[in-house]
Amino acid sequence: MHLTFVIGGARSGKSAFAQDMARIRGGDAVCFVATLREDIADAEMQRRIQRHRANRPATWPTVALGDHWREQLRAIGNPRVILLDCLSLFVSGALFLGNDPSANAEDAAAALVDDLLTIMRGSTANWIVVSNEVGMATVPEHPVARAYRDALGRANQIVMRAADEAYLLIAGAPLRVR
Repeated sequence: MHLTFVIGGARSGKSAFAQDMARIRGGDAVCFVATLREDIADAEMQRRIQRHRANRPATWPTVALGDHWREQLRAIGNPRVILLDCLSLFVSGALFLGNDPSANAEDAAAALVDDLLTIMRGSTANWIVVSNEVGMATVPEHPVARAYRDALGRANQIVMRAADEAYLLIAGAPLRVR
């Protein structure tokens, strides 16, 4: 397994960068793993999903993760590249969607990402994981928003430590950080 981590702020160009990388490394042998739960997406988010789909090759199968994400990821097999976009929505969906956040969301996020990394390590695919950097903004006023920011911050740190290479996207420009 080779893990590439792509992180950046909202609209930084991280998804486009990751898709270009996946296309170069995998050609048509790429599996796109979507982490947004489409069944709860509002109309504006549905339009974003459609734009995302239109920007990637139709030959790439898409796996939309749900409650049984572990089984879904194991069932993918070993394409040349697996592009998971994005860790941010994966953490929010798994830990915060329809649930009261754990008393310690950071520990819950760490356990979640440890499970994800275990599945990745059992694969021969090259993984590209995209995430949002949320730690550079103001401190949220709402306790759940702070818990999410802290949980994702912990998740990002764990993935960064496990990554073979990593890029920070700033206004569309990639900066290699590992």
